[in-house]
Amino acid sequence: MKVRNLRLYDTANIHSGDDRDEFEKDYARLIQSPAFRRLQGKSQVFGAGSGDYYRTRLTHSLEVSQIAREMARRLNKNYPFLAMKEHPGLMIDPEVVEIASLAHDLGHPPFGHKGEEVLNALLTRDHQLKYEGNAQNFRILMFLEKRAGSDSGLDLTASVLLAINKYPYCVDEPGRQKGVYQMEWDGIDFLRQTWNMPDNCATLEAQLMDLSDDIAYSTHDLEDGIRAGKIHMNASLFEDDRVVAHLIQEIVDDPSYSERNWEQVDKTAMVKQVLKQYLEQWEQIYAECDREPSRTRREMKARWVSKFANQVGIIDDPLTGWKKVTFVREGEQDIELLRTMEILKKLAWVTLIKDFRVQRLHKRSEVMLTRLWDSFKNYDSGKLIIPPDWLTSYEQHKGSWTWERLAADYISGMTDAYAEKVYAEFFASRSGSIYERD
Repeated sequence: MKVRNLRLYDTANIHSGDDRDEFEKDYARLIQSPAFRRLQGKSQVFGAGSGDYYRTRLTHSLEVSQIAREMARRLNKNYPFLAMKEHPGLMIDPEVVEIASLAHDLGHPPFGHKGEEVLNALLTRDHQLKYEGNAQNFRILMFLEKRAGSDSGLDLTASVLLAINKYPYCVDEPGRQKGVYQMEWDGIDFLRQTWNMPDNCATLEAQLMDLSDDIAYSTHDLEDGIRAGKIHMNASLFEDDRVVAHLIQEIVDDPSYSERNWEQVDKTAMVKQVLKQYLEQWEQIYAECDREPSRTRREMKARWVSKFANQVGIIDDPLTGWKKVTFVREGEQDIELLRTMEILKKLAWVTLIKDFRVQRLHKRSEVMLTRLWDSFKNYDSGKLIIPPDWLTSYEQHKGSWTWERLAADYISGMTDAYAEKVYAEFFASRSGSIYERD
Protein backbone atom coordinates (compact mmCIF):
# COMPACT_ATOMS: atom_id res chain seq x y z
CA MET A 1 0.00 0.00 0.00
CA LYS A 2 1.46 3.30 -1.08
CA VAL A 3 -0.03 5.19 1.86
CA ARG A 4 2.23 3.21 4.19
CA ASN A 5 5.29 4.75 2.52
CA LEU A 6 3.87 8.27 2.49
CA ARG A 7 6.17 11.00 3.80
CA LEU A 8 4.77 14.31 4.99
CA TYR A 9 7.39 16.50 3.35
CA ASP A 10 9.61 14.65 0.86
CA THR A 11 6.55 13.36 -1.02
CA ALA A 12 8.39 13.00 -4.32
CA ASN A 13 11.33 11.23 -2.65
CA ILE A 14 13.78 13.57 -4.33
CA HIS A 15 16.05 13.55 -1.27
CA SER A 16 16.21 9.80 -0.76
CA GLY A 17 16.15 8.17 -4.16
CA ASP A 18 18.36 5.08 -4.14
CA ASP A 19 18.00 1.31 -4.28
CA ARG A 20 16.93 0.91 -0.64
CA ASP A 21 13.30 0.41 0.26
CA GLU A 22 11.56 3.12 2.28
CA PHE A 23 11.81 1.38 5.66
CA GLU A 24 15.53 0.78 5.18
CA LYS A 25 15.90 4.53 4.70
CA ASP A 26 13.91 5.15 7.89
CA TYR A 27 16.14 2.75 9.82
CA ALA A 28 19.31 4.46 8.56
CA ARG A 29 17.98 7.95 9.31
CA LEU A 30 17.09 6.94 12.85
CA ILE A 31 20.20 5.07 13.98
CA GLN A 32 22.51 7.71 12.49
CA SER A 33 20.74 10.56 14.27
CA PRO A 34 22.29 12.33 17.28
CA ALA A 35 19.07 11.82 19.26
CA PHE A 36 19.46 8.05 18.95
CA ARG A 37 23.11 8.15 20.00
CA ARG A 38 22.22 10.20 23.06
CA LEU A 39 20.11 7.33 24.39
CA GLN A 40 23.36 5.69 25.52
CA GLY A 41 23.76 8.51 28.05
CA LYS A 42 20.20 8.57 29.39
CA SER A 43 18.99 6.67 32.45
CA GLN A 44 16.67 3.68 32.30
CA VAL A 45 16.41 2.97 36.04
CA PHE A 46 19.95 3.44 37.30
CA GLY A 47 21.83 6.52 36.22
CA ALA A 48 23.67 6.20 32.94
CA GLY A 49 27.28 5.49 33.84
CA SER A 50 26.38 3.76 37.13
CA GLY A 51 28.13 0.63 35.92
CA ASP A 52 28.87 -1.41 32.83
CA TYR A 53 26.03 -3.86 33.53
CA TYR A 54 22.86 -1.81 33.91
CA ARG A 55 20.57 -0.85 31.09
CA THR A 56 20.41 2.61 29.57
CA ARG A 57 17.66 3.97 27.33
CA LEU A 58 19.70 2.74 24.37
CA THR A 59 20.10 -0.88 25.48
CA HIS A 60 16.47 -0.94 26.62
CA SER A 61 15.33 0.26 23.19
CA LEU A 62 17.47 -2.36 21.44
CA GLU A 63 15.92 -5.10 23.59
CA VAL A 64 12.39 -3.83 22.93
CA SER A 65 13.09 -3.83 19.18
CA GLN A 66 14.32 -7.45 19.28
CA ILE A 67 11.21 -8.61 21.14
CA ALA A 68 8.90 -6.65 18.84
CA ARG A 69 10.47 -7.88 15.61
CA GLU A 70 10.31 -11.55 16.62
CA MET A 71 6.70 -11.25 17.75
CA ALA A 72 5.82 -9.51 14.47
CA ARG A 73 7.18 -12.45 12.51
CA ARG A 74 5.22 -14.94 14.60
CA LEU A 75 1.97 -12.98 14.38
CA ASN A 76 2.26 -12.82 10.59
CA LYS A 77 2.52 -16.60 10.53
CA ASN A 78 -0.40 -17.14 12.92
CA TYR A 79 -2.91 -14.56 11.64
CA PRO A 80 -3.65 -14.93 7.90
CA PHE A 81 -5.74 -11.73 7.80
CA LEU A 82 -2.52 -9.70 8.19
CA ALA A 83 -1.38 -10.84 4.74
CA MET A 84 -4.63 -9.63 3.17
CA LYS A 85 -3.62 -5.99 3.74
CA GLU A 86 -7.22 -4.87 4.10
CA HIS A 87 -6.23 -1.66 5.90
CA PRO A 88 -2.85 0.07 6.37
CA GLY A 89 -3.37 0.08 10.13
CA LEU A 90 -4.13 -3.66 10.19
CA MET A 91 -0.72 -4.79 9.01
CA ILE A 92 2.41 -5.75 10.94
CA ASP A 93 5.74 -5.30 9.21
CA PRO A 94 8.64 -6.58 11.35
CA GLU A 95 10.92 -3.83 10.06
CA VAL A 96 8.42 -1.11 10.96
CA VAL A 97 7.93 -2.31 14.55
CA GLU A 98 11.69 -2.65 14.95
CA ILE A 99 12.25 0.98 13.91
CA ALA A 100 9.36 2.21 16.05
CA SER A 101 10.77 0.36 19.06
CA LEU A 102 14.19 1.89 18.55
CA ALA A 103 12.59 5.36 18.43
CA HIS A 104 10.00 5.02 21.20
CA ASP A 105 12.13 6.57 23.98
CA LEU A 106 13.86 9.43 22.14
CA GLY A 107 11.74 11.99 23.94
CA HIS A 108 12.83 11.04 27.44
CA PRO A 109 14.88 13.77 29.12
CA PRO A 110 17.95 13.21 31.33
CA PHE A 111 17.48 11.45 34.67
CA GLY A 112 14.71 9.07 33.61
CA HIS A 113 11.08 9.41 34.63
CA LYS A 114 12.01 11.97 37.27
CA GLY A 115 13.36 14.28 34.59
CA GLU A 116 10.08 14.08 32.69
CA GLU A 117 8.10 14.79 35.85
CA VAL A 118 10.23 17.82 36.75
CA LEU A 119 10.18 19.39 33.28
CA ASN A 120 6.42 18.98 33.04
CA ALA A 121 5.94 20.59 36.46
CA LEU A 122 8.19 23.54 35.55
CA LEU A 123 6.55 24.19 32.18
CA THR A 124 3.09 23.90 33.69
CA ARG A 125 3.95 26.20 36.59
CA ASP A 126 5.57 28.93 34.52
CA HIS A 127 3.77 28.81 31.16
CA GLN A 128 0.81 26.41 31.32
CA LEU A 129 2.63 24.17 28.83
CA LYS A 130 3.12 20.42 29.07
CA TYR A 131 6.18 18.25 28.77
CA GLU A 132 5.50 14.62 27.89
CA GLY A 133 8.04 12.07 26.66
CA ASN A 134 5.87 10.52 23.96
CA ALA A 135 4.98 13.94 22.58
CA GLN A 136 8.64 14.95 22.66
CA ASN A 137 9.41 11.93 20.45
CA PHE A 138 7.49 13.60 17.67
CA ARG A 139 9.12 16.99 18.33
CA ILE A 140 12.45 15.27 17.71
CA LEU A 141 11.45 13.11 14.75
CA MET A 142 9.34 15.71 12.92
CA PHE A 143 11.16 18.93 13.69
CA LEU A 144 14.26 19.04 15.90
CA GLU A 145 16.42 16.42 14.19
CA LYS A 146 17.97 17.44 10.90
CA ARG A 147 19.01 15.37 7.91
CA ALA A 148 20.62 16.26 4.59
CA GLY A 149 18.14 17.82 2.20
CA SER A 150 15.42 18.29 4.79
CA ASP A 151 14.47 20.99 7.26
CA SER A 152 11.60 18.93 8.70
CA GLY A 153 13.11 16.39 11.03
CA LEU A 154 13.90 12.90 9.78
CA ASP A 155 10.74 12.81 7.62
CA LEU A 156 10.00 9.16 8.35
CA THR A 157 7.30 7.17 6.57
CA ALA A 158 3.72 7.23 7.76
CA SER A 159 4.02 3.58 8.82
CA VAL A 160 6.85 4.29 11.24
CA LEU A 161 5.43 7.54 12.61
CA LEU A 162 2.06 5.91 13.32
CA ALA A 163 3.78 2.84 14.78
CA ILE A 164 5.41 5.14 17.35
CA ASN A 165 2.09 6.87 18.04
CA LYS A 166 0.71 4.66 20.82
CA TYR A 167 -1.36 7.56 22.22
CA PRO A 168 -3.26 8.74 19.10
CA TYR A 169 -4.52 12.12 20.27
CA CYS A 170 -3.34 15.64 21.02
CA VAL A 171 -1.85 15.99 24.50
CA ASP A 172 -2.71 19.70 24.53
CA GLU A 173 -6.41 18.88 24.71
CA PRO A 174 -7.87 19.39 28.21
CA GLY A 175 -7.55 16.32 30.41
CA ARG A 176 -4.98 14.54 28.25
CA GLN A 177 -1.84 13.33 30.02
CA LYS A 178 -0.18 11.65 27.03
CA GLY A 179 -0.27 12.15 23.29
CA VAL A 180 1.30 14.49 20.71
CA TYR A 181 1.84 18.26 20.94
CA GLN A 182 -0.51 20.30 18.73
CA MET A 183 2.26 21.40 16.32
CA GLU A 184 3.15 17.80 15.44
CA TRP A 185 -0.37 16.45 15.92
CA ASP A 186 -1.52 18.32 12.82
CA GLY A 187 0.81 16.13 10.73
CA ILE A 188 0.01 12.92 12.58
CA ASP A 189 -3.71 13.58 12.34
CA PHE A 190 -3.34 14.16 8.59
CA LEU A 191 -1.67 10.76 8.22
CA ARG A 192 -4.34 9.10 10.35
CA GLN A 193 -7.10 10.62 8.25
CA THR A 194 -5.31 9.57 5.07
CA TRP A 195 -5.27 6.02 6.44
CA ASN A 196 -8.88 6.31 7.61
CA MET A 197 -7.89 5.32 11.14
CA PRO A 198 -10.69 5.11 13.74
CA ASP A 199 -10.58 7.84 16.40
CA ASN A 200 -8.41 7.05 19.45
CA CYS A 201 -7.25 3.73 17.97
CA ALA A 202 -3.57 2.90 17.38
CA THR A 203 -2.25 0.80 14.51
CA LEU A 204 -1.45 -2.84 15.24
CA GLU A 205 2.23 -1.98 14.87
CA ALA A 206 1.99 0.72 17.55
CA GLN A 207 0.14 -1.65 19.87
CA LEU A 208 2.78 -4.34 19.36
CA MET A 209 5.59 -1.87 20.04
CA ASP A 210 3.85 -0.73 23.23
CA LEU A 211 3.31 -4.27 24.51
CA SER A 212 6.93 -5.17 23.72
CA ASP A 213 8.02 -2.17 25.81
CA ASP A 214 5.92 -3.42 28.74
CA ILE A 215 7.36 -6.94 28.42
CA ALA A 216 10.91 -5.59 28.45
CA TYR A 217 10.20 -3.26 31.37
CA SER A 218 8.57 -5.96 33.50
CA THR A 219 11.45 -8.42 33.01
CA HIS A 220 14.66 -6.53 32.30
CA ASP A 221 14.34 -3.90 35.01
CA LEU A 222 13.80 -6.66 37.55
CA GLU A 223 17.01 -8.31 36.36
CA ASP A 224 18.90 -5.04 36.87
CA GLY A 225 17.33 -4.62 40.31
CA ILE A 226 18.37 -8.09 41.43
CA ARG A 227 21.88 -7.53 40.10
CA ALA A 228 22.12 -4.22 41.97
CA GLY A 229 21.02 -5.82 45.24
CA LYS A 230 17.88 -3.65 45.39
CA ILE A 231 15.61 -6.67 45.06
CA HIS A 232 16.49 -9.33 47.61
CA MET A 233 15.30 -12.74 46.49
CA ASN A 234 14.06 -13.95 49.85
CA ALA A 235 10.77 -14.25 51.70
CA SER A 236 11.38 -11.24 53.93
CA LEU A 237 10.91 -8.94 50.92
CA PHE A 238 8.32 -10.88 48.96
CA GLU A 239 6.08 -11.46 51.98
CA ASP A 240 6.39 -7.92 53.34
CA ASP A 241 2.87 -6.50 53.68
CA ARG A 242 4.20 -2.97 53.20
CA VAL A 243 5.66 -3.93 49.82
CA VAL A 244 2.37 -5.56 48.83
CA ALA A 245 0.35 -2.53 49.89
CA HIS A 246 2.69 -0.12 48.16
CA LEU A 247 2.63 -2.20 44.99
CA ILE A 248 -1.18 -2.23 44.90
CA GLN A 249 -1.28 1.52 45.43
CA GLU A 250 1.06 2.03 42.46
CA ILE A 251 -1.20 -0.14 40.27
CA VAL A 252 -4.31 1.83 41.22
CA ASP A 253 -2.60 5.23 40.87
CA ASP A 254 -1.23 4.48 37.39
CA PRO A 255 -2.95 6.69 34.75
CA SER A 256 -3.48 3.59 32.58
CA TYR A 257 -5.25 1.71 35.39
CA SER A 258 -8.54 0.15 34.27
CA GLU A 259 -10.95 -0.98 36.96
CA ARG A 260 -12.52 -3.25 34.37
CA ASN A 261 -9.32 -5.34 34.24
CA TRP A 262 -9.35 -5.79 38.03
CA GLU A 263 -13.05 -6.17 38.80
CA GLN A 264 -13.96 -9.01 41.17
CA VAL A 265 -10.26 -9.55 41.90
CA ASP A 266 -8.80 -9.64 45.39
CA LYS A 267 -5.76 -7.50 44.59
CA THR A 268 -3.93 -8.33 47.80
CA ALA A 269 -4.36 -12.07 47.31
CA MET A 270 -3.29 -11.93 43.67
CA VAL A 271 -0.23 -9.79 44.33
CA LYS A 272 0.88 -12.13 47.11
CA GLN A 273 0.32 -15.15 44.86
CA VAL A 274 2.34 -13.69 41.96
CA LEU A 275 5.19 -12.70 44.28
CA LYS A 276 5.15 -16.13 45.92
CA GLN A 277 5.32 -17.89 42.57
CA TYR A 278 8.06 -15.56 41.34
CA LEU A 279 10.21 -16.34 44.38
CA GLU A 280 9.54 -20.09 44.10
CA GLN A 281 10.55 -19.99 40.43
CA TRP A 282 13.75 -18.14 41.33
CA GLU A 283 14.63 -20.77 43.95
CA GLN A 284 13.98 -23.58 41.47
CA ILE A 285 16.11 -22.00 38.72
CA TYR A 286 18.79 -21.08 41.27
CA ALA A 287 19.14 -24.77 42.14
CA GLU A 288 19.18 -25.75 38.44
CA CYS A 289 21.96 -23.20 37.81
CA ASP A 290 24.18 -24.62 40.57
CA ARG A 291 23.35 -21.67 42.82
CA GLU A 292 25.04 -19.21 40.48
CA PRO A 293 23.19 -15.84 40.68
CA SER A 294 24.27 -14.47 37.29
CA ARG A 295 23.05 -17.51 35.36
CA THR A 296 19.86 -17.54 37.43
CA ARG A 297 19.10 -13.91 36.59
CA ARG A 298 19.55 -14.48 32.88
CA GLU A 299 17.49 -17.65 32.86
CA MET A 300 14.72 -16.07 34.93
CA LYS A 301 14.54 -13.11 32.55
CA ALA A 302 14.55 -15.34 29.46
CA ARG A 303 11.72 -17.53 30.73
CA TRP A 304 9.48 -14.58 31.57
CA VAL A 305 10.13 -12.86 28.23
CA SER A 306 9.27 -16.14 26.50
CA LYS A 307 6.17 -16.63 28.63
CA PHE A 308 4.84 -13.19 27.78
CA ALA A 309 5.88 -13.16 24.12
CA ASN A 310 4.35 -16.56 23.36
CA GLN A 311 0.96 -15.38 24.60
CA VAL A 312 0.78 -12.30 22.38
CA GLY A 313 -2.04 -12.43 19.85
CA ILE A 314 -4.72 -10.34 18.14
CA ILE A 315 -8.42 -10.16 19.02
CA ASP A 316 -11.41 -8.08 18.03
CA ASP A 317 -11.88 -5.25 20.49
CA PRO A 318 -15.61 -4.96 21.27
CA LEU A 319 -15.12 -1.52 22.83
CA THR A 320 -13.72 0.10 19.68
CA GLY A 321 -14.60 -2.20 16.80
CA TRP A 322 -10.88 -2.25 15.96
CA LYS A 323 -8.28 -4.99 16.45
CA LYS A 324 -6.27 -5.33 19.65
CA VAL A 325 -2.77 -6.72 20.24
CA THR A 326 -2.73 -8.28 23.68
CA PHE A 327 -2.14 -11.51 25.58
CA VAL A 328 -4.50 -14.16 24.24
CA ARG A 329 -5.56 -17.53 25.61
CA GLU A 330 -8.09 -19.71 23.82
CA GLY A 331 -9.18 -16.85 21.61
CA GLU A 332 -9.90 -14.47 24.51
CA GLN A 333 -7.88 -11.74 26.13
CA ASP A 334 -5.74 -13.21 28.91
CA ILE A 335 -6.54 -10.68 31.62
CA GLU A 336 -4.77 -12.69 34.30
CA LEU A 337 -1.46 -12.54 32.43
CA LEU A 338 -1.92 -8.81 31.90
CA ARG A 339 -2.40 -8.39 35.64
CA THR A 340 0.69 -10.51 36.31
CA MET A 341 2.79 -8.33 34.02
CA GLU A 342 1.47 -5.20 35.73
CA ILE A 343 2.40 -6.61 39.14
CA LEU A 344 5.95 -7.36 38.00
CA LYS A 345 6.26 -3.86 36.48
CA LYS A 346 5.22 -2.32 39.77
CA LEU A 347 7.52 -4.64 41.72
CA ALA A 348 10.41 -3.10 39.81
CA TRP A 349 9.01 0.36 40.48
CA VAL A 350 8.46 0.09 44.24
CA THR A 351 11.75 -1.68 44.93
CA LEU A 352 13.95 0.36 42.60
CA ILE A 353 12.50 3.80 41.93
CA LYS A 354 11.13 4.15 45.44
CA ASP A 355 14.38 3.08 47.13
CA PHE A 356 15.51 5.97 49.34
CA ARG A 357 18.97 6.06 47.72
CA VAL A 358 17.42 6.31 44.26
CA GLN A 359 15.10 9.00 45.63
CA ARG A 360 18.14 10.96 46.79
CA LEU A 361 19.51 10.84 43.25
CA HIS A 362 16.10 11.98 42.01
CA LYS A 363 16.19 14.90 44.41
CA ARG A 364 19.60 15.85 43.11
CA SER A 365 18.41 15.67 39.50
CA GLU A 366 15.35 17.77 40.40
CA VAL A 367 17.60 20.50 41.79
CA MET A 368 19.82 20.44 38.70
CA LEU A 369 16.97 20.52 36.17
CA THR A 370 15.17 23.29 38.05
CA ARG A 371 18.24 25.50 38.13
CA LEU A 372 19.02 24.77 34.46
CA TRP A 373 15.45 25.69 33.56
CA ASP A 374 15.68 28.93 35.53
CA SER A 375 18.87 29.74 33.61
CA PHE A 376 17.44 29.17 30.12
CA LYS A 377 13.74 30.01 30.40
CA ASN A 378 14.00 33.79 29.89
CA TYR A 379 14.84 34.82 26.33
CA ASP A 380 17.01 37.86 27.16
CA SER A 381 19.39 35.91 29.38
CA GLY A 382 18.91 32.46 27.87
CA LYS A 383 19.91 33.48 24.34
CA LEU A 384 23.38 34.37 25.63
CA ILE A 385 24.13 30.87 26.94
CA ILE A 386 22.43 28.58 24.43
CA PRO A 387 24.44 27.20 21.46
CA PRO A 388 24.26 29.37 18.30
CA ASP A 389 22.52 26.75 16.12
CA TRP A 390 19.65 26.58 18.61
CA LEU A 391 19.33 30.36 18.59
CA THR A 392 19.31 30.36 14.78
CA SER A 393 16.61 27.70 14.73
CA TYR A 394 14.50 29.72 17.14
CA GLU A 395 14.78 32.87 15.04
CA GLN A 396 13.68 30.91 11.96
CA HIS A 397 10.67 29.30 13.62
CA LYS A 398 9.62 31.65 16.42
CA GLY A 399 6.30 32.23 14.68
CA SER A 400 5.45 28.55 15.28
CA TRP A 401 6.80 27.90 18.77
CA THR A 402 7.84 29.77 21.87
CA TRP A 403 11.20 30.34 23.51
CA GLU A 404 10.01 28.33 26.51
CA ARG A 405 9.39 25.29 24.31
CA LEU A 406 12.85 25.66 22.80
CA ALA A 407 14.41 25.85 26.25
CA ALA A 408 12.61 22.64 27.23
CA ASP A 409 13.71 21.02 23.95
CA TYR A 410 17.33 21.91 24.66
CA ILE A 411 17.35 20.68 28.25
CA SER A 412 15.42 17.50 27.47
CA GLY A 413 17.87 16.56 24.74
CA MET A 414 20.78 16.46 27.18
CA THR A 415 22.28 13.21 28.38
CA ASP A 416 22.61 12.76 32.13
CA ALA A 417 26.34 13.56 31.99
CA TYR A 418 25.91 16.62 29.78
CA ALA A 419 23.20 18.03 32.05
CA GLU A 420 25.60 17.66 34.98
CA LYS A 421 28.39 19.30 32.94
CA VAL A 422 26.30 22.36 32.07
CA TYR A 423 25.06 22.59 35.64
CA ALA A 424 28.65 22.50 36.89
CA GLU A 425 29.63 25.24 34.43
CA PHE A 426 26.90 27.48 35.82
CA PHE A 427 27.01 26.70 39.52
CA ALA A 428 30.25 24.93 40.46
CA SER A 429 33.35 26.88 41.38
CA ARG A 430 35.36 25.52 38.45
CA SER A 431 34.73 23.19 35.49
CA GLY A 432 37.54 22.87 32.98
CA SER A 433 38.31 25.11 30.05
CA ILE A 434 35.79 27.21 28.11
CA TYR A 435 37.43 25.89 24.93
CA GLU A 436 36.17 22.36 25.50
CA ARG A 437 33.87 21.25 22.68
CA ASP A 438 30.16 20.85 23.54
